[in-house]
Amino acid sequence: MKILIIEDEKELAKSIVEYLSEESYLCEVAATFTEAMNKIDVFNYDCILLDITLPDGNGLKILEKLKEENKQDGVIIISAKNSLDDKIKGLQIGADDYLTKPFHLSELTVRIYSIIRRKQFNNSNIVKQEALEIDLLAKTVAVNSEPVALTKKEFNLLLYFIGNKNRVLSKSNLAEHLSGDFADMLDNHDFVYAHVKNLKKKLNDAGCEPYLKTVYGTGYKWEG
Repeated sequence: MKILIIEDEKELAKSIVEYLSEESYLCEVAATFTEAMNKIDVFNYDCILLDITLPDGNGLKILEKLKEENKQDGVIIISAKNSLDDKIKGLQIGADDYLTKPFHLSELTVRIYSIIRRKQFNNSNIVKQEALEIDLLAKTVAVNSEPVALTKKEFNLLLYFIGNKNRVLSKSNLAEHLSGDFADMLDNHDFVYAHVKNLKKKLNDAGCEPYLKTVYGTGYKWEG
């Protein structure tokens, strides 16, 4: 899962990155309004943490831009502003949640998880497709009730496919999801093929139906 942290307080941004990375989230940081606008123009995120007080602009303008473009990224406003008017305005524009600083990172993580679960997995902690069962909280996968051992990247990839069920995802989409904006610096995206191949093999060997399809010349698709 990919998170964009729009936060100009370096120490706070660093703490959030360290904490969320331990929870297997891929984190990117934008410290200014301009940097954030550049990122949301190019990339999509599972959740955006948005500080509305930035050195070169108002974070609410970023939120307005997301809504104008009908982007589906989840948004949590993180702000030292604690007035009711600020909260109402942020939520009216389209934020999914509002968290006042200072906050516990464990609470932030639960709120991120809650948004992703609601947007991508029908608000359930368990994702099922025939014999396949994924426990989102425990981060485990089973086929016919037998556990399937996946790496962090394979598990992340599986959730990304299921969260985008029946959509063709290109190699560049998948590379960006797995590596963030670092993917732009890579000479090729062959590592995506290796991860998809391994994920397919592990699921197929466990007896899972072949939901993950190769769309030749285009990318991959999870059918269901």
